[in-house]
Amino acid sequence: MVKIGMMIGDRYEILEKIGTGGMSDVYKAKCHKLNRFVAVKVLKQEFSENENFVSKFRIEAQAAAGLAHPNIVNVYDVGEDNGIYYIVMELVEGITLKKYIEKKSRLTYKEAVSIAIQVCLGIEAAHNNHIIHRDIKPQNIIISKDGKVKVTDFGIAKAATSNTITSNVMGSVHYTSPEQARGGYSDERSDIYSLGISMFEMLTGRVPFNGDTTVAIAIKHIQEEMPSPKDFVEEVPVAVDQIVRKCCQKSPDRRYQKMSEVISDLKQSLLNPDEGFVVFQNEVDGGTRVMTEGELQQIKQHTGTIDLSGYEKEEKLRLNNRKYDEDGEEEELFEKRHNPKMEQITTVLAIVFGIVILAIIVLLVINLWSNFADDPDPSVVQTLPSISEESLSSPVYEKMPPVIGMSEEDAISALKAIGMKPQTEYAESETVAAGIVMGADVSKDTQLIAGTVVTLKVSVGIKGIEVPPMINLTYEEAENILIQREFTVNRTEVYSDTIEAGMVVSQSPESGTKVPKGTTVTISISKGKEEKKVRVPNVIGSTQGEATTAIVENKLSIGNVSYVYNSEVKEGLVCYQSVSQGSYVEEGAAIDIRISQGTKRYNYRCNAVISQPSAEEAPDYAYSTPVKAKLVTDDDQVLLDTQITSFPYTANYSGLSASGGTLILSYQVTLQATTSVDPVTGEVTVIPGGTETRSFTRRIEFVRE
Repeated sequence: MVKIGMMIGDRYEILEKIGTGGMSDVYKAKCHKLNRFVAVKVLKQEFSENENFVSKFRIEAQAAAGLAHPNIVNVYDVGEDNGIYYIVMELVEGITLKKYIEKKSRLTYKEAVSIAIQVCLGIEAAHNNHIIHRDIKPQNIIISKDGKVKVTDFGIAKAATSNTITSNVMGSVHYTSPEQARGGYSDERSDIYSLGISMFEMLTGRVPFNGDTTVAIAIKHIQEEMPSPKDFVEEVPVAVDQIVRKCCQKSPDRRYQKMSEVISDLKQSLLNPDEGFVVFQNEVDGGTRVMTEGELQQIKQHTGTIDLSGYEKEEKLRLNNRKYDEDGEEEELFEKRHNPKMEQITTVLAIVFGIVILAIIVLLVINLWSNFADDPDPSVVQTLPSISEESLSSPVYEKMPPVIGMSEEDAISALKAIGMKPQTEYAESETVAAGIVMGADVSKDTQLIAGTVVTLKVSVGIKGIEVPPMINLTYEEAENILIQREFTVNRTEVYSDTIEAGMVVSQSPESGTKVPKGTTVTISISKGKEEKKVRVPNVIGSTQGEATTAIVENKLSIGNVSYVYNSEVKEGLVCYQSVSQGSYVEEGAAIDIRISQGTKRYNYRCNAVISQPSAEEAPDYAYSTPVKAKLVTDDDQVLLDTQITSFPYTANYSGLSASGGTLILSYQVTLQATTSVDPVTGEVTVIPGGTETRSFTRRIEFVRE
């Protein structure tokens, strides 16, 4: 388990956790070999233990490490340290596109198009190196503080999809292409589809397909028509709407075939947003179709402001100066129709057309500039991973104070007073007295966001005092050594998985650093392993997928999953969890669950011996009278329906699902003729005799086989 303060790969010091996902956690770290800050992505334990996944993951990550592009988060290193598999990446100080959309509800089409262009440029560079992302979504797109858009997580998706990682781990199915949803072959056009879904979300603030389960959403990607962004936001221009819909065609052959085609149309849409210039490919049977049962089963198995001016100015110049004889057709046509008068007319028209275009460009630039002036925040997103949510929504800017020439203590105080995070580096100097700031990594009067880390360079004089190594000493030993060398000691305590309690885990400044006499040396003392307790959620009554999600989201893991009969919980739902709801256990603890198979079904047999009606059951029954017998089980199955003339009668049946039944016995009774006399007239009336059907029932219990 990764802890703050520990070293990975003997060079990366973990400083703080800055993000988490379904497959990994991301930490800010310092590379002591190259003296720079980096992002370290560490695979979660459940994936680190899968050798097949780790092998593919390393191959893909190493391939991604070969990519170098301004719109891709660079991968510096891939490694393993005592079972911890990690990727070292460029540390991008910024915000994910997903969070940016959430904060703004939806983006203007100009912002969305400009972000999409930068995303396309990064993906195009990967495609040119035969690397497909397979998990393009706003959560994997970062906007840096200087307005750069960068795509991250190249390589991790292919390793995951080739190892049937479940959808709740892989990320949202909202952005997956139809071919990926089916579990089929995916190529560059799958990334184009996911880009289109991401653009739809930027423009509308929502995803096009939603549902209660990942399978339901995947089916919609395959079967349902892609909605138009204009259905939700009327202001979306025609060209942008068409680009999104072409990216999201069901058939890969009807989408854009290359990222360069997408980039070209996106740039054109900035100049001609209301023109329908996007060309759609016609294809037989390229539309919506109903899935087969086999495809459905396959899905079930497989299944979070940019500176526009540069792009617009560059594209206007390119489009205004481009030639229209790219394929030779325009040039040939001109040659056939050329004559001197036409040349003069053409020249005049070209000049007029150029003036009109120039006027449009000037108006467009003025409009853009006014938009930027009215709302500077959307144009450039400036955030840091360590900045709070409050400062993110309303950043506070401060001027860098003039710290050169100050004492180290005064400079640190001045920076902290305006909300900055000062850190110190030391160097010998023949001209600057010990303890005086002689440089900083930020120039005076620079506008900074509160929380920015500022590094001060402090003189140790002609010959500084070297800080001794303290790691693995007791606090008392370290304190004595530092006091003897005239250092001031500052003690902090941290948890450590590798160093026992009471021993020094880390020190600042590091050993070997030369500092002025009397410098404060901070030593961090181990408190031993941290026992992190997390609360166990209630998963009784949930589906297996819902239970798995709840357990993993609460930083626990799924233990054994078994299936049992349970008459109280509906079939398919969790009826048992090994740790009760509300209990506190260590982070990562395994929770066993049992899935109900419903009430257990048994087979029964009937061995009934039917005797003639008794006097108690049928007082008027005449001996040897035939009896009609009907035997009906509790689940309404008729076993016997016959007339019995001889008793006892045997009824034998097996393989019954009910545990008992009802026997209905009916018989005929002969009625005698009767007479009656009218008391007034004395008239005698004879009532003839006849027959009447009478019946009674018996309960029959079956025997379990």
